[in-house]
Amino acid sequence: MGTPRRRIFRSRWKSGPAIPLDDFVLVGVTDFTAHGYGQSVAVALAGMRLRRTWPSTAGAVGMWLFADPLRRRSGSVSVWADERGLKEFTGRPDHVRIVRAHRGRGELRSVRREFEEFEPDAVWAYALDLITEER
Repeated sequence: MGTPRRRIFRSRWKSGPAIPLDDFVLVGVTDFTAHGYGQSVAVALAGMRLRRTWPSTAGAVGMWLFADPLRRRSGSVSVWADERGLKEFTGRPDHVRIVRAHRGRGELRSVRREFEEFEPDAVWAYALDLITEER
Protein backbone atom coordinates (compact mmCIF):
# COMPACT_ATOMS: atom_id res chain seq x y z
CA MET A 1 0.00 0.00 0.00
CA GLY A 2 1.41 3.38 -1.04
CA THR A 3 1.34 6.63 0.85
CA PRO A 4 -1.89 8.54 0.20
CA ARG A 5 -1.53 11.76 -1.76
CA ARG A 6 -2.22 15.11 -0.14
CA ARG A 7 -5.30 17.00 -1.21
CA ILE A 8 -4.34 19.45 -3.93
CA PHE A 9 -6.88 22.12 -4.83
CA ARG A 10 -7.11 22.88 -8.53
CA SER A 11 -8.86 25.66 -10.39
CA ARG A 12 -11.05 25.06 -13.37
CA TRP A 13 -9.33 24.99 -16.74
CA LYS A 14 -8.87 28.50 -18.14
CA SER A 15 -8.55 28.55 -21.92
CA GLY A 16 -6.15 30.78 -23.77
CA PRO A 17 -6.45 31.96 -27.37
CA ALA A 18 -3.99 29.48 -28.93
CA ILE A 19 -4.79 26.17 -30.54
CA PRO A 20 -2.06 23.50 -30.49
CA LEU A 21 -0.47 22.93 -33.90
CA ASP A 22 0.03 19.29 -34.83
CA ASP A 23 -1.18 18.49 -31.31
CA PHE A 24 2.24 19.47 -29.90
CA VAL A 25 2.14 21.39 -26.64
CA LEU A 26 4.68 22.69 -24.18
CA VAL A 27 3.69 22.30 -20.53
CA GLY A 28 5.13 24.43 -17.77
CA VAL A 29 4.69 23.53 -14.12
CA THR A 30 5.58 26.25 -11.63
CA ASP A 31 5.53 25.33 -7.95
CA PHE A 32 6.23 27.91 -5.21
CA THR A 33 6.62 26.97 -1.55
CA ALA A 34 6.45 30.09 0.60
CA HIS A 35 8.40 30.55 3.82
CA GLY A 36 5.26 31.73 5.61
CA TYR A 37 1.50 31.42 5.27
CA GLY A 38 1.01 35.14 4.58
CA GLN A 39 3.45 34.93 1.69
CA SER A 40 1.67 31.82 0.43
CA VAL A 41 -1.63 33.71 0.24
CA ALA A 42 0.01 36.66 -1.52
CA VAL A 43 1.54 34.41 -4.19
CA ALA A 44 -1.75 32.58 -4.76
CA LEU A 45 -3.60 35.88 -5.17
CA ALA A 46 -0.99 37.11 -7.65
CA GLY A 47 -1.50 33.92 -9.66
CA MET A 48 -5.24 34.50 -9.76
CA ARG A 49 -4.69 38.03 -11.08
CA LEU A 50 -2.45 36.71 -13.88
CA ARG A 51 -5.06 34.05 -14.66
CA ARG A 52 -7.55 36.78 -15.58
CA THR A 53 -5.29 37.74 -18.50
CA TRP A 54 -5.18 34.21 -19.90
CA PRO A 55 -7.86 34.60 -22.61
CA SER A 56 -5.67 37.25 -24.29
CA THR A 57 -2.23 35.74 -23.57
CA ALA A 58 -0.57 35.02 -26.93
CA GLY A 59 0.51 31.40 -27.33
CA ALA A 60 -1.42 30.16 -24.28
CA VAL A 61 -3.60 27.08 -24.83
CA GLY A 62 -4.80 27.12 -21.23
CA MET A 63 -3.90 26.64 -17.60
CA TRP A 64 -4.80 25.45 -14.13
CA LEU A 65 -3.81 26.97 -10.82
CA PHE A 66 -3.21 24.70 -7.83
CA ALA A 67 -2.73 25.09 -4.10
CA ASP A 68 -1.66 22.94 -1.16
CA PRO A 69 -2.38 25.39 1.69
CA LEU A 70 -1.05 23.23 4.53
CA ARG A 71 2.34 23.07 2.84
CA ARG A 72 2.25 26.77 1.80
CA ARG A 73 2.49 25.74 -1.86
CA SER A 74 0.80 27.11 -4.93
CA GLY A 75 1.51 27.34 -8.61
CA SER A 76 0.35 26.81 -12.13
CA VAL A 77 0.24 24.23 -14.87
CA SER A 78 0.33 26.16 -18.13
CA VAL A 79 -0.07 24.73 -21.61
CA TRP A 80 1.50 26.52 -24.58
CA ALA A 81 1.29 26.16 -28.34
CA ASP A 82 5.00 26.98 -28.62
CA GLU A 83 8.10 28.14 -26.78
CA ARG A 84 7.67 31.71 -27.98
CA GLY A 85 4.39 32.22 -26.12
CA LEU A 86 5.91 30.97 -22.86
CA LYS A 87 8.98 33.21 -23.23
CA GLU A 88 6.84 36.26 -24.01
CA PHE A 89 4.64 35.59 -20.99
CA THR A 90 7.55 35.18 -18.57
CA GLY A 91 8.99 38.47 -19.83
CA ARG A 92 5.77 40.44 -19.46
CA PRO A 93 6.04 43.36 -17.01
CA ASP A 94 3.21 42.09 -14.78
CA HIS A 95 4.80 38.64 -14.50
CA VAL A 96 8.30 40.03 -13.89
CA ARG A 97 6.92 42.34 -11.18
CA ILE A 98 5.33 39.39 -9.34
CA VAL A 99 8.47 37.25 -9.56
CA ARG A 100 10.62 40.08 -8.20
CA ALA A 101 8.18 40.86 -5.39
CA HIS A 102 8.37 37.28 -4.06
CA ARG A 103 12.03 36.47 -4.78
CA GLY A 104 13.79 35.14 -1.71
CA ARG A 105 10.51 34.53 0.14
CA GLY A 106 10.22 30.87 -0.69
CA GLU A 107 11.44 28.09 -2.95
CA LEU A 108 10.49 28.13 -6.62
CA ARG A 109 10.61 25.11 -8.89
CA SER A 110 9.77 25.31 -12.57
CA VAL A 111 9.70 22.39 -14.99
CA ARG A 112 8.92 22.29 -18.72
CA ARG A 113 8.04 19.29 -20.85
CA GLU A 114 6.89 18.76 -24.41
CA PHE A 115 3.88 16.56 -25.12
CA GLU A 116 3.22 15.21 -28.61
CA GLU A 117 -0.49 15.63 -28.10
CA PHE A 118 -2.63 17.60 -25.72
CA GLU A 119 -4.52 15.23 -23.50
CA PRO A 120 -5.70 17.22 -20.44
CA ASP A 121 -5.88 14.19 -18.10
CA ALA A 122 -2.34 13.08 -19.01
CA VAL A 123 -0.97 16.61 -18.59
CA TRP A 124 -2.61 17.00 -15.18
CA ALA A 125 -1.40 13.54 -14.05
CA TYR A 126 2.17 14.50 -15.02
CA ALA A 127 1.88 17.80 -13.13
CA LEU A 128 0.29 16.16 -10.08
CA ASP A 129 3.19 13.71 -9.82
CA LEU A 130 5.59 16.67 -9.72
CA ILE A 131 3.46 18.65 -7.29
CA THR A 132 3.03 15.81 -4.80
CA GLU A 133 6.51 14.31 -4.88
CA GLU A 134 8.56 14.76 -1.76
CA ARG A 135 11.49 17.13 -2.13
